[in-house]
Amino acid sequence: MVAGHLREKNGYYHIVLNYVDEYGKRHTPSKSTGLPVKGNKKRAEKMLIEARSAKEAELEARALERSTGKVSTDSILFTTFLLDWLEMIKKNVEETTYGAYSMGIKSKIIPYFEEHHPGLLLREIKPKHIQDYYTYELTVRGVSANTVIHRHANIRKALQHAFKLGLIDTNPADRIERPKKEKFVGSAYEEDELNRLFEVVKGDPIELGVILGAFYGLRRSEAVGLKWDAIDFKKKTITIRHTVTQATIDGKSKIIQKDRTKTKASYRSLPLVPPFEEVLYRLKAEQELNRKLCGRSYCRQYTDYIYVNEIGELVKPGYITQHFPLVLEKNGMRKIRFHDLRHSCASLLYANGVSLKEIQEWLGHSDISTTSNIYTHLNFASKVASANAILGVYPSK
Repeated sequence: MVAGHLREKNGYYHIVLNYVDEYGKRHTPSKSTGLPVKGNKKRAEKMLIEARSAKEAELEARALERSTGKVSTDSILFTTFLLDWLEMIKKNVEETTYGAYSMGIKSKIIPYFEEHHPGLLLREIKPKHIQDYYTYELTVRGVSANTVIHRHANIRKALQHAFKLGLIDTNPADRIERPKKEKFVGSAYEEDELNRLFEVVKGDPIELGVILGAFYGLRRSEAVGLKWDAIDFKKKTITIRHTVTQATIDGKSKIIQKDRTKTKASYRSLPLVPPFEEVLYRLKAEQELNRKLCGRSYCRQYTDYIYVNEIGELVKPGYITQHFPLVLEKNGMRKIRFHDLRHSCASLLYANGVSLKEIQEWLGHSDISTTSNIYTHLNFASKVASANAILGVYPSK
């Protein structure tokens, strides 16, 4: 049963449908009729009836296909195939990857095509349909070119799968002029800014994250994923080998723990320096005290993790991202992202004569070109030194 009603928006009638698909998910797509409210109620009501009937016929056909196992390639909707493709890849990709794909497809791509091209069949999709969608994302939603590139990857992969199955003759996404990738230029703190940052975060829940990000150059997932067994107090080493990420899977936030890092190069051992060793001993003592004070209320699930709160719960990656800018604003510090602490670490290493190869190993980059392209431009002081070095050849007055 497909319900529906008319909604007045900006002086025009919009059709709003309400139904549950074959996966049990409720949909409420909205589409403009293009009819002004004044004098067009009957025409709009007729369009509503037609839209409801078309959607009911589509749902019935899909239900029949699922019950009989027979799928007519002529009746597969583009949006339905995207959902089928998502289900197909779910077991073959990382949960974080699936979460990103799912969010983009279910919350952005499908709603667009349901509103602007309802009933568009898989075999009918043309390059212009896709190009128009990218234009809409860039101009109406105002997203970045890099975001559209991610959407393009989703659409192209899904259509490539349809091509391999023989459902379409060619992949229309291959004929699209996708936006050029925007090269990100990171920001970084200078040494004096980092010193002040270390002071203002003392005692704050984000202190550990700041130290790990700014001094050791750890990724957010590596900082949250640091465990006590990664610390060798005798050999004075820290081993980065476990990560914790946060992803939205089918609308629900999920914490993902992995006993592996982003790449093989990300698995690395770093020296345990005395100041950080003192911080770790303090945190260990605090955790033991909190366990005694909280008793049964203390969370025992994350006792092997270092980055937990007062009641033993794991500090979530999202908390760090959200809390970090608030700390900067509260203390009147220049706005940067938490990940820019990693940039700051690299920039400081480079400014102090550490080689690119050594920085690559410190940060855990698999390719030295990543280190070179992203980080070496960040330290302006080194450029000033270079300018002064050649200043002598410039003619004086």
